[in-house]
Amino acid sequence: MNVHSGELFCTDVGMLNMQRLNLKGSVALAALALMAACSKEEAPPPPPTPTVGVVTVAQEAVTLTTELPGRIAAVETSEVRPQVSGVIRRRLFTEGAMVRSGQVLYEIEDAPYRAALGTAQGQLGAAQSQINATRLQAQRYGQLVALNAVSKQEADNATASAQQARANVAAQRAAVESARVNLNFTRIKAPISGRIGRSIFTAGALVQTGQTDALATIQRTDTVYVDVTQSAAQLLDLKAAMASGGVTRGDGTARVQLILPNGQTYPIEGRLQFAEVTVDPATGAVTLRASFPNPNGLLLPGMYVRAKLVEGIRSQAIMAPQEGITRDPRGKATAMVVTAQNKVEQRNVVTDRVIGDKWIVTSGLKPGDKLIVEGLLNLRPGTTVKPAAPQQVGKAGGKDAAGNAAAGGAASTQAGK
Repeated sequence: MNVHSGELFCTDVGMLNMQRLNLKGSVALAALALMAACSKEEAPPPPPTPTVGVVTVAQEAVTLTTELPGRIAAVETSEVRPQVSGVIRRRLFTEGAMVRSGQVLYEIEDAPYRAALGTAQGQLGAAQSQINATRLQAQRYGQLVALNAVSKQEADNATASAQQARANVAAQRAAVESARVNLNFTRIKAPISGRIGRSIFTAGALVQTGQTDALATIQRTDTVYVDVTQSAAQLLDLKAAMASGGVTRGDGTARVQLILPNGQTYPIEGRLQFAEVTVDPATGAVTLRASFPNPNGLLLPGMYVRAKLVEGIRSQAIMAPQEGITRDPRGKATAMVVTAQNKVEQRNVVTDRVIGDKWIVTSGLKPGDKLIVEGLLNLRPGTTVKPAAPQQVGKAGGKDAAGNAAAGGAASTQAGK
């Protein structure tokens, strides 16, 4: 093998190696390109900006009400009881009817009391006849003692007998009056005007003075009372709000609406009469009494009702839909709002009470805040969102697409009542 042939062989081998290297490089580049293409196909697209339903918080006037349980009581109640013992001869009223004060309701057999009155009158006559005799005797003894015809002791005894006769007459007059009163008590009269209930005793029954059971009960129900209880803390908060001017009353008195047992509202409003001067130590509550006109007798004593106390008007209340108020694990109220940069911000809020389907918020929200009421699931503070008109709240409140006034629907309804 000559030198030329050897050089040719080496050149061929070198070219073969270069081709192999180029082939390996092409394969590697193809693999890298394939991996890059697969990576581009498998990369997930960026998540879309979530859309949330918001309402713009605003101040408005709302009527504050508190619903409390209570029972109806008659303005006047009187139990008819016998003042003397005896057998009932007649009943002179219709059960359930209206009776007037002084009307005769029962008659008790009066023969024994007539006899007692006659005896007392006879004893009074006998006592009066003794007055003249003792008076004249005392006068004569007074004249004789001056002549020393009788002793002074006898004259004094005659004077004492005359005085005793006069005292006896006074006592007999009182006995006659007592017998006459007892005779009048045999006609049992109504002490007050009102509606009388059923008669517990009938004609022929024996009744006695001081017995446990009343003959009947009369109740005056043209006006009735409703006694309810309210927490002392709520009463203090209301007084503080009125003192600061946050809550006002038009005429200075609290109006009360009545919800009957069948769920209907009593058509006539009542007025709060007074609050008890002491707090019940067992319950921490104060008793309130309201009065209601009852011209048709619809309200019956003992009936269980619910009293809606119209406490006053809060002129600048912030109302937030209940959908926008949530609770953290510690039970504190929180709200999500959208900032000017469309970022979610969590607020701690303080709520007062529910009116309709909205909370009264006393702290944590201010007018103009965009409160999130829809799309709260898995929403985190700092997330960028797209605010829009709420679907459900917008339909319920009948507001425009911007949702600016959606927070005031139920409160305006309450304020208009």
